[in-house]
Amino acid sequence: MSHSSAPRPPHYLDELNDVQRAAVKATEGPVLVVAGPGSGKTRVLTYRIAHLIEQGAAPWEILALTFTNKAAREMKERIEKVVGPRATRIWAGTFHSLFARILRVEAEHIGYPSNFTIYDSDDSKSLVGQIIREMSLDKNVYQANAIKNRISSAKSSLITPKVYEKNEELLAQDKQAKMPLVHRIYTTYVARCKQAGAMDFDDLLFRLYELFQNHPEVVDKYRKKFRYVLVDEFQDTNTLQYAIVKRLVMYPNSPRNICVVGDDAQSIYAFRGATIQNILDFEQDFAEFGIQTFKLEQNYRSTENIVSAANAVISHNRRQIQKKIWSDRGDGQKIKVIRCVDDNEEGRRVADTILEQKNRYHLQNGEIAILYRTNAQSRIFEERLRHHGIPYRVYGGLSFYQRKEVKDLVAYLRLVVNPNDEEAFRRVINYPKRGIGQTSVGKVIDLARQQSLSLFEALKHTALPNRTRHAADGFIDLIEKSRAKIDKADAFELADFIAKRSGLVDNLRKDVSIEGMGRQENLQSLLDGIQSFVEEDTLIDTDTLPDKSLATYLQNIALLTDFDNENENSTDVVTMMSVHAAKGLEYRSVFVAGLEEKLFPSWMSMDTMDGLDEERRLFYVAITRAKEFLTITYANTRYRFGKMTMNEPSRFLAEIPANAVENTSYSRRSADHEFDPLARQRARVTGITPVRSKGTARFAKPVVDPASFKPSPIDEIEVGRKVLHLKFGEGKVTKVDGGADNRIATIHFSDLAQPEKRIMLRFAKLQVLD
Repeated sequence: MSHSSAPRPPHYLDELNDVQRAAVKATEGPVLVVAGPGSGKTRVLTYRIAHLIEQGAAPWEILALTFTNKAAREMKERIEKVVGPRATRIWAGTFHSLFARILRVEAEHIGYPSNFTIYDSDDSKSLVGQIIREMSLDKNVYQANAIKNRISSAKSSLITPKVYEKNEELLAQDKQAKMPLVHRIYTTYVARCKQAGAMDFDDLLFRLYELFQNHPEVVDKYRKKFRYVLVDEFQDTNTLQYAIVKRLVMYPNSPRNICVVGDDAQSIYAFRGATIQNILDFEQDFAEFGIQTFKLEQNYRSTENIVSAANAVISHNRRQIQKKIWSDRGDGQKIKVIRCVDDNEEGRRVADTILEQKNRYHLQNGEIAILYRTNAQSRIFEERLRHHGIPYRVYGGLSFYQRKEVKDLVAYLRLVVNPNDEEAFRRVINYPKRGIGQTSVGKVIDLARQQSLSLFEALKHTALPNRTRHAADGFIDLIEKSRAKIDKADAFELADFIAKRSGLVDNLRKDVSIEGMGRQENLQSLLDGIQSFVEEDTLIDTDTLPDKSLATYLQNIALLTDFDNENENSTDVVTMMSVHAAKGLEYRSVFVAGLEEKLFPSWMSMDTMDGLDEERRLFYVAITRAKEFLTITYANTRYRFGKMTMNEPSRFLAEIPANAVENTSYSRRSADHEFDPLARQRARVTGITPVRSKGTARFAKPVVDPASFKPSPIDEIEVGRKVLHLKFGEGKVTKVDGGADNRIATIHFSDLAQPEKRIMLRFAKLQVLD
């Protein structure tokens, strides 16, 4: 590299610690920067590029690959502060945006026009659906979204249609899934895209690799152009991305000036095709070329208690790059672990703790985040924050009640309660699809307008073709049968009936993609919320009877979703998001909710050690978002699939050092669940769970197991009898009043802070113990 005759002093190097400075100055050859959370990764990456330019490299000779356009934009802005406007000529951007730029220039080499179309996800899904129809395949078996994801996965693994149709393992998987013709759909899909002069998002990588593979003169052109290649968030790259990067830098007589920056402990996107092997194998791949490795281990973000917890948790993973993250910010607040009776209490205690932190430590709303494993968990926190008047924003996704699948079911419920609700009618008349198209709906609207009828009433009298008439009558029958149940069923029973009979549940179950499963969870979370509404309102402190109707529930959530515009536009809001969405962010106070087995770690990831390792890395990411305050919550019981389920605390809780935690009364099981076998057997028989605290084993209070719980007939609930409640445990009936269907029992639960509860027996689920 050439040097200017009188370079100005590199003042920016004074802002770096010793390891950061060494990583910035190591400009030649392969370099691996292992950057722990809060260790100044972005600063090292940007200053390294600035240093290259200051030392004489031309900006256009530098290729910096990122995972978001925002990251690339911020990188350029920071570099510009050091080197001035020259920074604008750096090739910095996402893999997809920069590779599309190359493909625009070179597309003719692979038979594409330079103005090729880029298909988004909906375009791809639509084309797959069209091919399925043309092949006369059962769309309920060959689901467009699932097949689209299958094709995407194949491309990310460098599997062409020809390779696919000869791969016995893939063909066997498809056959087992009753979709043996996926390979033909894949072949047709690729041909159709090319015929249309279109590339989908995966093609922007796949076709570039094809270009580099088959046209040596083209790859040589870009090898000469890009003397320096840098990759941010390298742990998130997939097989195809790394293969392209290696094509650019691994060639005869290459200086191999490649620098990758990342953290294996934060590799959390396997479901998108990312592979942790890329960063784990990088040193070995470039070992013969004199690779230099730098470990950024000082955490500038978090206090020592948070950092020590993160170190202890991640140490349980198998293959990893060894490092020891440390902080000089002092011990700070101890981690708070909150055990809750159920998810309703979890929502309440999180909201209460937020209020306490705001009052005691003067935290702003914008300095607080609530993280969860699944988006469906946001509902309970939204309700509690709304109740307290705390403004919030759901980040990386819609507010729970704005999600399509939630709005679809709510629209059905609204139409059952009020058949004149036109917006609800329009939303659900043909969803799930029942063969009532726009032409037919137009006729219904015309008749409604002519005769001043509601759309629902007009549907009964509109002249329609026989097949459409049959579908319309089925829809009318569903709504009217549901309306007939309004006075007989509680809100949950009616909502559950509608969700199933409408076809919404079955329709969502057909989509087995990650996104599809998330939609199923959201719909189920809505039903769980309605069940909770029904049961919570059985607990009353006055003689006023609770209104458990569907209409009351809908009114409640309508108020919940009626946000003020100023709150939506405000930046001082509590942030709620999934842990995946939180990567790269930081907050003074972080709440990590739902630390329960089968939730975090997810039940979908518990079958393999690789899956558990990734879940642990996800928890590591969650912990390390916190600067000063870290609060972890879990619930002993939680509504799942309409039933109260009993939960075991997450194994990850046991991996946090006791000296970093404020309260250790929660269950501290070993990470491998290696209890004394006799204690485990006693637990199964008695329902008493062994708990370790401060090095000694003790027993927690009995927990009711829903599987063995059997509600007794109402007429057996009498004064003086001992009873068992799923949520509150053992109690004694002290009073029964009211008549007929409105009898109310007063029960004393001695283990509760507020032991007296009044419960309407018609809705109560109580088991008589004597």
